[in-house]
Amino acid sequence: MEMQTKVINTIRVLSADTVQKAKSGHPGAPMGMAPLSYALWMETMNVAPSDPKWPARDRFVLSSGHASALNYTLLHLCGFGLTMEDMKSFRQWGSRTPGHPEYGRTPGVETTTGPLGQGVANAVGMAIAETILAAKFDRPGFPVADHRTYAVCGDGCMQEGIASEACSLAGTLKLGKLTLLYDDNGISIEGNTDIAFTEDVGKRFEAYGWNVVRLEDGNDWRQVLKALQDTQDSDRPNLIICPTTIGFGCEAKQGTASAHGEPLGEENLLKTHEALGMSPELFHVDEDVYAFVKEKMDRGEKARKAWEAMFEAYRKEYPDLAEEWDRWHSAELDESVLLNDDLWKFEGKAATRATGGEMINRLAKLIPNLVGGSADLAPSNKTNIKGGGDYGPENRLGRNFHFGIREHAMAAICNGMALHGGLRVYCGTFFVFIDYMKHAMRLAAIMGLPVTYVLTHDSIGVGEDGATHEPIEHLTALRSMPDFLTFRPADGHETCAGWLTALTSGKPTALVLTRQNLPTYEESDGRAMKGGYILKKERGECPDVLLLASGSEVECAVEARDLLWEKGIDARVVSMPCMELFNAQSEEYRQSVIPCEVRRRVAMEAGSTMPWYRYVGLDGTVIGLDHYGDSAPAAKLFEEFGITAAHMAEEAEKLMKK
Repeated sequence: MEMQTKVINTIRVLSADTVQKAKSGHPGAPMGMAPLSYALWMETMNVAPSDPKWPARDRFVLSSGHASALNYTLLHLCGFGLTMEDMKSFRQWGSRTPGHPEYGRTPGVETTTGPLGQGVANAVGMAIAETILAAKFDRPGFPVADHRTYAVCGDGCMQEGIASEACSLAGTLKLGKLTLLYDDNGISIEGNTDIAFTEDVGKRFEAYGWNVVRLEDGNDWRQVLKALQDTQDSDRPNLIICPTTIGFGCEAKQGTASAHGEPLGEENLLKTHEALGMSPELFHVDEDVYAFVKEKMDRGEKARKAWEAMFEAYRKEYPDLAEEWDRWHSAELDESVLLNDDLWKFEGKAATRATGGEMINRLAKLIPNLVGGSADLAPSNKTNIKGGGDYGPENRLGRNFHFGIREHAMAAICNGMALHGGLRVYCGTFFVFIDYMKHAMRLAAIMGLPVTYVLTHDSIGVGEDGATHEPIEHLTALRSMPDFLTFRPADGHETCAGWLTALTSGKPTALVLTRQNLPTYEESDGRAMKGGYILKKERGECPDVLLLASGSEVECAVEARDLLWEKGIDARVVSMPCMELFNAQSEEYRQSVIPCEVRRRVAMEAGSTMPWYRYVGLDGTVIGLDHYGDSAPAAKLFEEFGITAAHMAEEAEKLMKK
């Protein structure tokens, strides 16, 4: 048996052993993809096990994340510090080998995958980031950002709309350093893919503008390697179609749906070991396999050392650029931004989408690696960086992205850009369209990615567009996500606070902004970064009633306070732009804003009432919308649905009588 075949078969059986030990998982895809994985990892990619975060490494994305046993087997064999005990604890509590790859949990895993197609879009984002950094920092003789992005996907990824969205854009952008290896095994959970998927994938990708390579046999690692080598100089993204056999080596199950998502079974597993010429001992790897793979990994280690030496010379030759490289790759925001008083200067009436757009342009002057775009809504979202240029094949330094009407791919591509490193990323659309983005936003929260979502037209204030475009339950949906910040500012000052929060929190942040104009409050300031604060104080020592609101409804609360004062009722106005931040404050601070002794509380928000009951309690009142909107001018809708100062004051008066 030649050594390459032995390594490939080791990958197969170790992946199957791992799934069998856990009594759950997906052995079939790892067994079928072992040859293409060998050609990619051992013969092509430049990665350095000694430094998994080396900036110039090639990126690997396993979009078909259910095949995680393959990813862990490769990381183990290649020396990324994943032990055999880690392999044996696959899918178990506290292990570094969870059921699907998780970024930050396993060394060498570049992104969290599992929801099919997400990894494809992440890879597109990584490839985009590489082109930006290369255009910015590379100099003759100093290719400091020169690397490639590889993604492996299966039939499921190809069926998901997000992959189609992302790959269509990738073709338009001519991302030549992006290569997608398609594990074309023709099997899904329900059986042969022909029951639902008979299209010619290659022709689809040709229509996208990709370079398509069709292999005769994806089980032949040499065919895969040749395709990888032949596409190195492509000026278009590359799709390598690899016909494989799911569960290869297991005579009883290969090529069938039963090989997809269940262990082979102990008897079948031992027969597979024998059929592939492997030791009958489970979780056994011959020393010559480790030695052979280590020798292959030396390629990446040498490349890393050469890059580090080059970068030291680069630092001497281009000290300013090297310093800027460091700043671009730092998670910390420069003090010159945080201490810039001009960021806070707003006055008069303005929609928060407008103040949000102003903030983007103020920040863009201070943060050169701030980039972003919109899903064909930049004029409405106000997300355009003036003078920033448009990113594309002819301008890799453009700061404005045209994602097209591809909200799901947009969000996942931004995840990939953030994962790559070196960029601060935002994207924009109408708030109601987060239904298309939600899964990518959730994954950003799981990974702790500081992506900023500019979400405008935040309520029934959309008006004439009607119920389909008026978000109702969406604030509740975002607030329900752990490790995600939802910031709904009431004016320009709070919008500034929201942007600075997004840039410093290390968490994905949604800035939920209005279409309609709102007043600027003298009292609003950096306290908004605490999530909730006293915007308008009561006249006496203790308020009779608390008026709580976010965003545009803060204006109603301020007007309601004046109405109540005329009737001798002393009211305090609490602005609550970000519940998650407020909940994270000390008990002392929260009590100072919402004192427990003041039981009369009225909250108002033009959306679902659910989140507010934790603040008003059983004795309070929440005014909101637990039904869909309608088509009419915004002012009429607010009046008809009771989102008014008069209604808020009326409800407060009722509480005073109890």
